[in-house]
Amino acid sequence: MALGWWLAGLICALTIVGLPWARACFVIGNFALWPFGQEAINRRELNGRHDLGTGPLGLVGNVLWFVVAGWWLAIGHLSSALACFVSIIGIPFGIQHIKLALIALAPVGMTIQPITNKR
Repeated sequence: MALGWWLAGLICALTIVGLPWARACFVIGNFALWPFGQEAINRRELNGRHDLGTGPLGLVGNVLWFVVAGWWLAIGHLSSALACFVSIIGIPFGIQHIKLALIALAPVGMTIQPITNKR
């Protein structure tokens, strides 16, 4: 699935209109390759304020992303999750694929952060 994200990023980079999504595709592709120890979090929750990706333009960006690429990446992650759930060893990977499927539907306004202890 990381290759799928990187392919989507490459296609976005080739089209000038898709440049805002290209970097996010490469970052999420790296996250899909090694998701443990990191989490995707909404930037509004992280910073406590709105920015370009968490406001109305972010909503428009997420709708465009869903129509163009989000749904097929989400289907790929759900298919990978089902394949991982076949074995006991694959269950943690399947859970991560379900999380990545949710990110694939609306990635604008999200950021990847290391998991911190919230004590």
